[in-house]
Amino acid sequence: MVDIATLLTFALAALASLFMAWTIGAGSSGSTPFAPAVGANAISVMRAGFLVGICCLFGAIFQGENVSEAVGAELIGNVTLTAEAATLGLTIAAILVAIGVFTGYPIATAFTVTGAVIGVGLAMGGDPAWLKYQEIATLWLLTPFVGGGAAYLIARALREEPIPERYVVLGLTGLVGLLLANIEFAVLGSGNEGASIAQSLAGPLPGPETVMVGVVSISLASLCVGALWLDMRHGTTVAERHFLLALGALVAFSAGGSQVGLAVGPLLPIAPDVGLSLTALLVGGGVGLLVGAWTGATRMIKAISQDYSSLGPRRSIAALIPSFAIAQVAILFGIPVSFNQIVVSAIIGSGYAASSTGGGVSARKMGFTVLAWVLSLAGAIVVSFAGYWALESVLL
Repeated sequence: MVDIATLLTFALAALASLFMAWTIGAGSSGSTPFAPAVGANAISVMRAGFLVGICCLFGAIFQGENVSEAVGAELIGNVTLTAEAATLGLTIAAILVAIGVFTGYPIATAFTVTGAVIGVGLAMGGDPAWLKYQEIATLWLLTPFVGGGAAYLIARALREEPIPERYVVLGLTGLVGLLLANIEFAVLGSGNEGASIAQSLAGPLPGPETVMVGVVSISLASLCVGALWLDMRHGTTVAERHFLLALGALVAFSAGGSQVGLAVGPLLPIAPDVGLSLTALLVGGGVGLLVGAWTGATRMIKAISQDYSSLGPRRSIAALIPSFAIAQVAILFGIPVSFNQIVVSAIIGSGYAASSTGGGVSARKMGFTVLAWVLSLAGAIVVSFAGYWALESVLL
């Protein structure tokens, strides 16, 4: 039987988690996946906000486990987060992200939540998890260069004359199909291990598993290419817009799988005290993302789609493909990552491929954004550490 005090304490932490989920849905998860599609006039702002919420919900349920466990248990050593620590850390992180939402600057959610968890964990007497920090720092530092560079190369390929644009788009569709066939889903695995679509379909087939996985992957990629080729009967431009919308949905799904962990991860150590499973937390966090996307994402969608770069369908496709790939790498290794950082970096790379002047990218806007990213991490650590210390002083 759970006592009343434990329920009340968890309820406060859960409210902070829902607030965090709402700010993520209204900010990074709700704005960045469909922002390039909105910038390319492939979908309206309101429809983008609606669709991204649905995609985030499903992504949270089917792919949210890895990052949630990392945020809840792997960012600090030798201590377990208490309900008070989780509440304080989530509240501070959510306030910082909300400031970004209402000022139009995309605060990196992963930076604020990671900093807040580390801050309260250190204040509790925990030890830094240096190996995990190295993994996180490596991905964070590589993301602008890998994502921006890949987006630049894809955008240039779509602009070059030697290869017709339609064939480049079909090739990119095949690449996305291969990625989609091999990303992991918790529901397809057994026990604590996830499995990909290719692995699940290849299991019953005769022959070596590795070979069958390759055959299934190529088959699924071919189906994607065939579907887009048929769509091109209505014109390359129409097919590109449909491809762009599909990419937006995949990135939004990936956003849900990654970002939900930032909201519910700190609750994992205390959820067993009230009889809640990880699945229940993921569903609750996914609903929070959905509500945030439906009620607050339109402002940030406009900011990213219009303020950062003048986007067309080709540059938007170039931005979303590396965003999808990087997001899935982060999910696979359980690394909290900011979708603002991923997509904005890719938008810049695709923008620079358009012209020598940077394709309409605002250098001043980007300077403030990078500064906001750095300050959000440092500020979350310092404020959370000081806040927990002050809270403990008052309670004692």
